[in-house]
Amino acid sequence: MKTIDTATLEHWVKKGLNFVLVDTLPRQIFDEGHLPGAINIVSDEILTRAPVEIPDWHVTVVVYCASAACQRAGLSAERLKSLGYTDIYHYLAGKRGWVTSGHALERA
Repeated sequence: MKTIDTATLEHWVKKGLNFVLVDTLPRQIFDEGHLPGAINIVSDEILTRAPVEIPDWHVTVVVYCASAACQRAGLSAERLKSLGYTDIYHYLAGKRGWVTSGHALERA
């Protein structure tokens, strides 16, 4: 599985590159704050919701959760791969790493 670091993700966001950023945390936590432009698909719902919300199997998808210790994003990445998505990245640092690096969160 490919990973992405904070500096690269920040660059992608600033440049407006074409990718889908997926927050895999529960909706309430997503609503309290998420990375800019992220959509919320809880890891347990990836298999059913991803094909509807991310219909392009070849688009770049970046998944994340709370922190490096959180396993939701890794599980989600594996599930996306099993569905046939071809370009998946795991942002290991997660929401905590984004904030620690001085970046703001969006609120729903």
